[in-house]
Order: sequence, then C-alpha cells, then structure tokens
Amino acid sequence: MNFNMFSPSPDNRQFARGTTEVIEVNGPNPYQVIVDRGLTDAIAERSTQTGAQTVGIIHQPTMAAPARQVASAIEDRGLRVHLFPVPDAEAAKSLEVVGELWDKLAQHNFSRRDVVIGFGGGAVTDLAGFVAATWMRGIKVIQVPTTLLAMVDAAVGGKTGINTGHGKNLVGAFHEPDSVFVDLDRLTTLPQNEIIAGSAEIIKTGFISDSIIIDRYEADPQNCLDPDGYLPELIARSIAVKANVVGMDLRESGLRETLNYGHTFAHAVELREEFQWRHGDAVAVGMMYVAHLAHNRKLIDEDLLRRHRNILQSVGLPVSYEAGHFSVLRDGMSRDKKNRDGNLRFVALTRIGECTRISDASDEELRAAYIAISS
Repeated sequence: MNFNMFSPSPDNRQFARGTTEVIEVNGPNPYQVIVDRGLTDAIAERSTQTGAQTVGIIHQPTMAAPARQVASAIEDRGLRVHLFPVPDAEAAKSLEVVGELWDKLAQHNFSRRDVVIGFGGGAVTDLAGFVAATWMRGIKVIQVPTTLLAMVDAAVGGKTGINTGHGKNLVGAFHEPDSVFVDLDRLTTLPQNEIIAGSAEIIKTGFISDSIIIDRYEADPQNCLDPDGYLPELIARSIAVKANVVGMDLRESGLRETLNYGHTFAHAVELREEFQWRHGDAVAVGMMYVAHLAHNRKLIDEDLLRRHRNILQSVGLPVSYEAGHFSVLRDGMSRDKKNRDGNLRFVALTRIGECTRISDASDEELRAAYIAISS
C-alpha cells in the first residue's frame, strides 16, 4: 500500500524568517499552531479566550521558573492558576502520576470549562493531554512544548498517552489540543544534545514529505542546528507536514502511519533501554534500520540509503545499535501498536516524499537489517 504525501505538500509553502507562523490543523476539531518568539502573553490571552476560570499548568521541575512567568501573566487577566510539577522525562508518564493529577484537579474544583496547559517536553505534553482527555471525559488542553522534539512531534496531533511496563504509550487517547504555542526563545535554553536528538523528527518529516528539509540538512547541517539559522524554518516546515497529515487522518487509519517512519524499531530500542535513550536517537537508528530493510527489498536505491546515513551522522545522530540483541528487539517490535494479526508493520520509503508499508518481512529480513546497523 502506498501513501502519497504530495497533496497538499508543504514544499510549496514559504517560511519567512522573523515572522509569526500560524499553521492550521484542520482535523475534526481545528486548531492553530503558533510559531514565534516571546509568546507568554499570547498563551495567557488564549487561556482567557477559552472561557476557563481555573488553569492548571503541568510542568517538569526544570521548567518551574518559566511556568511561573506564564502563570503570572494568566493571573494578571483574572484567572486562578495552579502549578502542577511532575517528574522529569518518561517517569512522568505513569498511572501513579496521572492519579495524583486527577486528585489535584478535584481538590481545586476543575470543571469542564477549565483548562490544562502542558508546559515542557514531550513527556509532559503527552501526560497533560491524557489528563485533559480523561478529566470529566475531556477538558481543553493548551500545549506549550519547550523542547525541540516536543515542538515538532509530541505537542501536535492530538495523541496523548502514558507508559506501562509492557511498552510506551500503550494507554492513551486521541484528544486534540485547543491550541499549540511554539516559543522559539526556548531553543536557546536547550543543551546541544537536545537540539540534535529533536532533529531526528524533523529529518523524518523531510524524508516522508518535504524534500526542502532534506536539502537544508545536506547543504549546511550545522546551520540546521542553529536557533538563529535554518532551525526555525525547519521547525515550521516539520510542523506543517504533521499538520497536513493529521488533518486528513487523526486516528491513524492510514496516512498518519507515515509519521511513524523509523518508530517501530525505535520503540523496541527504547523498551530495551528502559526509556533511558533519547527518543530522537532511537528514531535515527530506527530510520537506518528500515532504510536497510527497504534497500534489501530494492524499494530504495543505494544513494537514498547513503543519504540517510550521511544526514543523520552530519548532525551527530546515531546510525547504529549494539549487536547481539536481535531476539529482544524482535520481541519489542512485536508489541508495536501498528501491528495487525501478529505481523510487524513498517513504514518504508520508495523515494523521498513517497511511502509504502512492509507487513510481511521474514525473520531473515529483519535480522539482516539489524546486522547491517549493528556496531
């Protein structure tokens, strides 16, 4: 089955440096993604516009100070605000943490008209979305991603979820945000390894849809990591790809699967590493894995396989994984949510901007692709 990603294509959209980008997500419940700098007042204003009287800001401990700034701006507009710190990274995405947040919402009398803000990285936006989806069968959530990975992936698209001991995001719901605010000022606070890891999701959207993203990385990879260089444009382009896809297929009935390029193997790596690997690093290795799988089937040529490796390496992303763990990773891939009737399903490329599905790979093929990326 082929997924044609060309209509409409973000390739033709112009992204001007230094301007506010408003990206429309036209799903069942349309919303906007605002990409700009200095968005604190805009977040506060939108909180007021929702009709809420009480706002809960879910944030990681490291984001306490900027979360308080947003809270102050909202309070200045007459709303009640409560700050809800949660554990860092994937440790926040547990049923225990969700239960504690439900209790806090009850203690502060959150009603159906009130709003939750997810302020932080991808784990926080996943968590905040799930809490909002489940409280009183659904209240509004405003997503404010503060890491590159969350900006281009987790905060956009309406997927929410928490982890279990059996895998990542196995419990969740589709719950579209009220709005998303991508404040580019946050990029300057991120360590370089977070910029690098988040770049994997941008590169992914380039391979599945927007060839200009690929052109940028091949022309000047270091500029693509620069908050004052290509990076703001790449963020907007990547979000536009995802907005285009989820606007046509919110619940992953077909086209949205393309956004999982590289993720089947990536999730198995994350499971084996007990979620200690950065998601972007795992996705980079996952893209190399499925590129080898596709190349071995002659779906892509040697040049496209080499371009995967060169682009990922040029920004410091991993392209290999430790040898000797095929059985564990094979079992991890078998738990992927995209699988059907016991068959592993991989999104693969046929060329840049065009995807297909591999759902009949033999264990010999799977092992060969693993050997190709083993270090």
